[in-house]
Amino acid sequence: MEGYILDWANMLLRWVHVITAIAWIGSSFYFVWLDNSLTKPTAPDLKEKGVDGELWAVHGGGFYNPQKYLTAPKQLPENLHWFYWESYSTWMSGFALLVVLYLFNASTFLIDKNVFDMSPGAAVGFAVSYLLIGWIVYDSICRLFNKNDRLVGILVAIYIAAAAYVACHIFSGRAAFLLTGAMIATIMSANVLAWIIPGQRKVVAALKAGQPVDPIHGKRGKQRSVHNTYFTLPVLFAMLSNHYSMTYAHKYNWVVLILIMLSGVLIRQFFILKHKGKINVLWPAAGVAALAVVAVMIAPQPRPAVAKADGEAAATVSFAKVQEVMNARCVQCHAEQPKMMPTAAKGIKLETPEDIKAHAQLIYQQAVQQKAMPLGNVTQITDDERALLGQWFEGGAKTTN
Repeated sequence: MEGYILDWANMLLRWVHVITAIAWIGSSFYFVWLDNSLTKPTAPDLKEKGVDGELWAVHGGGFYNPQKYLTAPKQLPENLHWFYWESYSTWMSGFALLVVLYLFNASTFLIDKNVFDMSPGAAVGFAVSYLLIGWIVYDSICRLFNKNDRLVGILVAIYIAAAAYVACHIFSGRAAFLLTGAMIATIMSANVLAWIIPGQRKVVAALKAGQPVDPIHGKRGKQRSVHNTYFTLPVLFAMLSNHYSMTYAHKYNWVVLILIMLSGVLIRQFFILKHKGKINVLWPAAGVAALAVVAVMIAPQPRPAVAKADGEAAATVSFAKVQEVMNARCVQCHAEQPKMMPTAAKGIKLETPEDIKAHAQLIYQQAVQQKAMPLGNVTQITDDERALLGQWFEGGAKTTN
């Protein structure tokens, strides 16, 4: 029952997380586009009101005319919408999902003893610290070098690359990718919580009190907002990467992660400039080139051949050997009463010949082609055993020989 409840919590939290992330990223993308698409008003009355830019658009059968004031309108409206719950809800649902899926199952999802042998408690402590240290270092960089945006950008990029390297040498590859994305997402949400919204509240309070507005609040909020828009695509990849073991299972997975995140930044830069009417195809070309390097780098290599006894047919593998591999490497998670999980992982059981036959395609895909299973290779399956499973499947996945 515990496993069943966790599965429901996982499903519902993931659903909420995706919904809130769409709302947050959607509004972020919209305002970046809007800010870069405004035109100077020509009407004298708009200039007198302090309108610095406007845009006319048509959507859903109606016409819209958003306007941006250089400071603020003479009289602030009663209904002033604040964009922050989208950010907070995304982070809270994402962290809850991290707790349910990864921290509650640290020995399975966080730890790969081939990478770094540690206890589940240590893994949880490292994971939470990784998120907190990420924000502290990032915020310190922004504070210390706030007058030089270019230097801040370079130092932040170097730190994130270093953090990715560290994560890939402490956690399992899958967890390292996800935690790096979670660290960046924490920075994004903390930017909203600690800088963007407080700065806006101070500006509004000063305007209502008839006091002069300190421009530093707008500058700081703008800097953090710009960082957030560049972080978006790297975070989205990191969140989706758990579906693609070919990326996180590679020997140099930290290089893979850095290059793919870099490609997201380069492609985002193209669209930001495009909103301003500047088309430079070198940015997306560089992003595609980075992805091409990764594609070549992680391309599958030929599997080692299985040693065979004299006279053994090339395509024949004893099913008894296959079942030995299942019992030694797979049933710990895929059984009626698994030892390493509350219930059979994803409802898949590999205890009987019928179960193994029914999931032959999935076994071949996950254990042989992608090498995604066993997760983090926690049961220490060998390359020869993977090759044996591949030969069995390619020979017809028979259970009678």
